[in-house]
Amino acid sequence: MPPMDLMQSALAIGCGGLVGFSLGLIGGGGSVLAVPLLLYVVGVSDPHIAIGTSALAVAVNAFVNLISHAHAGNVRWSASFVFAAGGVLGAFIGSTAGKAFDGQRLLVLFALLMIVIAALMQRPRRLIVAGPFHLTPALAGRFAGSGLGTGLLAGFFGIGGGFLIVPALTLICGLATLEAIGSSLVSVGAFGLTTAINYAVSGLIDWPIAGLFLAGGVAGGVGGAAVAGHLARNRQALNRVFGAIVASVALYMLAHSAGWIGR
Repeated sequence: MPPMDLMQSALAIGCGGLVGFSLGLIGGGGSVLAVPLLLYVVGVSDPHIAIGTSALAVAVNAFVNLISHAHAGNVRWSASFVFAAGGVLGAFIGSTAGKAFDGQRLLVLFALLMIVIAALMQRPRRLIVAGPFHLTPALAGRFAGSGLGTGLLAGFFGIGGGFLIVPALTLICGLATLEAIGSSLVSVGAFGLTTAINYAVSGLIDWPIAGLFLAGGVAGGVGGAAVAGHLARNRQALNRVFGAIVASVALYMLAHSAGWIGR
């Protein structure tokens, strides 16, 4: 890989900051922008390297954000580990399939997934408050099965999968919304780390860019979390605006992949 110049280094830090800020501000969805930012702004040329580098950034950001949720008591550790255990297997299978998939076709599918995520972000999030939680064998089976499915998708596209994990933990597994959000970060980090390791073994991570992207992401996440407290009442409006941005980027990716842009 050619060495980075000063401009590319600054872009990597700035793009990482944008992703981290969005994650801290609205609590999800921001990691899906990492791949297009790495490709079209930072200048990573290989889609697989962009996905591998993004997966590493997703994992580290998730584990950093997990700390505050753990301190707040929002993490159901037993449920998180069972869900993540099933999902790690799925993420390994999905990321292995993703590496073997044609890069340009993978980007088209990624863009279509972004449109789905953008649509889901337009829906208001209903706060669910569950009662006491006990992990029974039947629940453990549901957690592991749900984790396997979401891990497959997260690994294939190199994303955190939080937009799928949180609904799975609330609707299928019965966790309260805040517990699902906090607990999901264990799986997001585990899925991202599994995918990153799988891609790293094949030499599909740009480590210098990953380091700069991560540095920007951690700083941006702190800023986003600070701003989020002042905009709590406008969270759904932020989700809708951000969803529109995600959809716009997806349409750009589709147009670029079809040869309508830059050719």
